[in-house]
Amino acid sequence: MKLKTFLIIALLLAMTSTISAQYYKTGIGARVGFFNGLTVKHFVNPNNAMEGILNFRWDGVIITGLYEWQYRLPNAPRFDYYLGVGGHIGFFDDYEWDDDDDNDSSTIVGVDLIIGLEYTFPTAPFTIGLDYKPAFNLIGDNRVWADGLALSFRFNLP
Repeated sequence: MKLKTFLIIALLLAMTSTISAQYYKTGIGARVGFFNGLTVKHFVNPNNAMEGILNFRWDGVIITGLYEWQYRLPNAPRFDYYLGVGGHIGFFDDYEWDDDDDNDSSTIVGVDLIIGLEYTFPTAPFTIGLDYKPAFNLIGDNRVWADGLALSFRFNLP
């Protein structure tokens, strides 16, 4: 209950803040954690970004799309925080927790949340971020993937 209240308050704070957070237009890079893969983040306006993530895990691929609200941290130059929501679809040859033992392919569909911190280097076109992205599977599996902690390293395009 406390986590739910915190997420609601943080989301409301993010939507009502007026400080612009954009230091770059598009960033492309790697996401390293329990789900390793590629990430592309593109700002649609100064405080809103769309992020696409392509992860590889369990002999499969997971495609995630997120809409994020991003704002500067007060008194912390070049640091931003962000919150977001989105969805994922995953395709697996042999999903690890599939109840079938016949090694059939599996498809997973679900909803994702993300909360994170990001630092943009002032003299180099790079950004490093740390985030937590839990995923709630709705189709193909009834589990929550709560191990979505990752570091993102992006090369920024102007």
